[in-house]
Amino acid sequence: MPGRVVTPAPAPLVPPPAPAPDTDHYVPPPTLAGYFPDSYQNWIRGSTMTGDWGGLRTHLENRGVHLQGHYLEDASGNPVGGNYAAVRYAHEFGLGADIDFARLIHHDIGTLHILLTERAGLSLAAGPLGGAVDSVQQIFGSGETVRLTRLSLEKNFNRYVSMEAGWINTENDFGQSTQHWGMSIYCQFQTNAICGMPQGLAMNGGYGWYPTAHPGAWLKLYPAGNDHYLISAGIYNVDNTISNTHNGFKMGLHNTTGVYLPFQLGWHHGNDYTGEMEGNIRLGGYWDTSEVAIVSSKTGGYQPPGVTLIDLPNNQIRGRFGGWLEADQMIQRDHSGSGRGTIIFGSFIWGDPRTALTPYFATWGIIRKGTFADRPNDTISFGGKMAVLNPKLGEYAATLQQAGQKALRPSNEPGIELNYGWRPTPWATLRPGLQYLWHPGGTNRYRNALIIDMETGLTF
Repeated sequence: MPGRVVTPAPAPLVPPPAPAPDTDHYVPPPTLAGYFPDSYQNWIRGSTMTGDWGGLRTHLENRGVHLQGHYLEDASGNPVGGNYAAVRYAHEFGLGADIDFARLIHHDIGTLHILLTERAGLSLAAGPLGGAVDSVQQIFGSGETVRLTRLSLEKNFNRYVSMEAGWINTENDFGQSTQHWGMSIYCQFQTNAICGMPQGLAMNGGYGWYPTAHPGAWLKLYPAGNDHYLISAGIYNVDNTISNTHNGFKMGLHNTTGVYLPFQLGWHHGNDYTGEMEGNIRLGGYWDTSEVAIVSSKTGGYQPPGVTLIDLPNNQIRGRFGGWLEADQMIQRDHSGSGRGTIIFGSFIWGDPRTALTPYFATWGIIRKGTFADRPNDTISFGGKMAVLNPKLGEYAATLQQAGQKALRPSNEPGIELNYGWRPTPWATLRPGLQYLWHPGGTNRYRNALIIDMETGLTF
């Protein structure tokens, strides 16, 4: 359920262009003269794998048509722990366009966003890890199929007000990752617990996660006329079937259970490259009008075969709520103008105790960009999560134990990840890593698991 699409800020709020990399420390790729054309250096240093298409790409962008494409894959295996050892692969292809009508037709009616994605593969979390609370492959999920991920019109009215409406997902604009040096800090990790938002938000309410598209809209206000302060609110259709494989192009409102109403306050300061070091704080909350069952009704999913669910509570509640707090801060920069430095971040999610699967969910991490003298764009990242399962699940399991059932008491699922992001070119990333998961599935049914990862990303 990753957040791969980042909504641009209003034009007056875009930070100034980043300085060039630390060229005094930059070692260019080998020329390989005689093996490749002279254009090899331009290609390997370009921003996209397919280049400029003989100038056509630049021609289109000058007229407001920005085409984009990507390939992402997550391969993971658990040689130790879980239900059984296995290796699983999942991928995503994406094709899209951003069309700026002000540049294309000279009438500023906004920017049209279009994105289609295709996912395929298998999950390591489901069988091999015994049903882990969070997927360890952030690119797996939402029905492995081709789907509409975004079709919307965004309009920046002035430096104080912007809005977007259409088929969108909540993850782009509420509880989302911030950007440092142009990269999503949450998605420097492969675990879906962190990328592309704290996963507790998706578990506890009608939050619409990437790559699903829900009818919705948001409004953002910038009281100071810049990106220092943000007030935003949104409305999104809640449909629990939208992630099913056969609903990739579902655009209607049938199966709607309610509306998801998020709000968010944001504070931003500083700059990644010069002056005060950049940091962000966001505080948000939501109300979901859907009618849902109380959380105790989910206890059966955590019990082994043979456990009889006696007097299983299944009361319905209309409306659920929750909130989040996110913060990140650059704590070190190599020197003024440098694209090398260190970021720390943390988040805390709180959910309705009556209905939330994880009423307490937290993530944290530290990211260093610029790992060696000749690797200014590589990263090394270390982070983790704590998913605390609702105590009501354990209370019902305790009543089953008192009745003589061999029930398990769900409690929590902590995890950590360490990885290295190797960027041989601006358009390619290879990220080998390790994850360690305590209590896979939130109980003591399976041994703690060690997971070996390899993530690959290409920008077309």
